[in-house]
Amino acid sequence: MGRTTLETGNSKLGSPGRPAKKQIKDFTDLNNWSLARNLRKTVYDFTKRFPADEKHVLVAQFRRAAISVTANLAEGFGRYSYRENVQFCRHARGSLHELRDHLTTALDAGYLPQGEWKQVDDLAQRVAKLLNGYIRSTQNLQKRKDS
Repeated sequence: MGRTTLETGNSKLGSPGRPAKKQIKDFTDLNNWSLARNLRKTVYDFTKRFPADEKHVLVAQFRRAAISVTANLAEGFGRYSYRENVQFCRHARGSLHELRDHLTTALDAGYLPQGEWKQVDDLAQRVAKLLNGYIRSTQNLQKRKDS
């Protein structure tokens, strides 16, 4: 079965002017998806300790936002154009910022100690930086294609 145009293009993602270090064949090969997956696992771990009355409120919101980040990255990768991929990456970035807001809510409510909040927020910011780089790289590929 042949690969789609986007899959072929995504396999070449790397810094502009430099080839990618490893070939990207699937969304699970993306560094930004892998780091976001670690963030999602972290969210699931610490939300297990939240009070029972938060199960259907803050815990659900946290988990939906964390799932949305990885799911949008995966869905964008599976689209047939760079523009669609970037749009889904923007949705992922929005969910990531939503998750960071939930972190401050958990901190303010006393569900997360300051040190743990900082570690998780730092991880979320690393995901955001990697995601922003992926968006820029994908946009550059689109510009080259359009030229």
